[in-house]
Amino acid sequence: MTDYTSDWKFCIAPMIDWTDRHCRFFHRQITRGARLYTEMIVADAILRGDRDYLLGFDEIEHPVALQLGGSDPETMADAARIGADYGYDEININVGCPSDRVQSGAFGACLMREPQLVADCYRAMAGAVDVPVTVKCRIGVDDQDPEEVLPGFVDLLADAGCKVFIIHARKAWLQGLSPKENRIIPPLDYDLVYRLKQARPDLTIVLNGGITEPDAAAGHLEKLDGVMIGRAAYENPYMLSQLDEKLLGLTGETASRRAVVEAMATYIDQQAGRGVRPHNVARHMLGLFHGQPGARRWRQTLTVEGTRPDADASVLLRSLDELPAAALEGAA
Repeated sequence: MTDYTSDWKFCIAPMIDWTDRHCRFFHRQITRGARLYTEMIVADAILRGDRDYLLGFDEIEHPVALQLGGSDPETMADAARIGADYGYDEININVGCPSDRVQSGAFGACLMREPQLVADCYRAMAGAVDVPVTVKCRIGVDDQDPEEVLPGFVDLLADAGCKVFIIHARKAWLQGLSPKENRIIPPLDYDLVYRLKQARPDLTIVLNGGITEPDAAAGHLEKLDGVMIGRAAYENPYMLSQLDEKLLGLTGETASRRAVVEAMATYIDQQAGRGVRPHNVARHMLGLFHGQPGARRWRQTLTVEGTRPDADASVLLRSLDELPAAALEGAA
């Protein structure tokens, strides 16, 4: 039987335009234990588009989950089946994205208003695949009362068979706030998520939203089953090695920043043969030296030299010579 609790203890959030396959490959150089997520992929696109482009990933990424956006049960089930066939370890339903594009497609956070439809999607998807199907949601939208909406939403989905809920502990305001503002302006309500776990100890409850420090993440694990790190994982990715030890107890040698850069240079060379420009990979690495001497120079090199038409992996390797040894070999 799947040990849901340990499997979801440490996750990196799905982030549109950020957590593509190159970002996930990069993150896996730093964290051995985190569960990785694709950016949200629309179910219709998988049925009609270039599946290898949309769904391809490297084996090193496991455990890796596919997040789907959609609201038609049959379409979601078909896309889930295709994702499972590609080898994803989990299929996640997006009930949290507040963007206009998502709202116009009648999925994402607006589905907090249609829990029965989400339950119908869940049943269809769970019946189509052998891997876990999970839900990522908000605590409510617009004028909804989260104290009423979230427990009712979770209870209905749990009755449909869902065991794992990843909860971004903010409301989403579908009108008046941009997607970026929705990630930072609505207040966080961690206590509501704590109370939900107390009321439903049978479910795996994972917290997302505003978690930026290893100690804070560990504190949440005293009351919940898992934490999901979002922007902090992207802005300060080397922190992921600290989280491996703090949350999962993974000790042993952590790859130095130098080793990470060298591994990514090799990866860039490999991807170049598939027509991938170095910048499409290196853009995810801007935060690797966050808080270290030479961090600004590193970012400048990647954003200037790395975007030139003739750029290749040597841009990364040359930049190492301009960074102090403490930044390259030091701990997080």
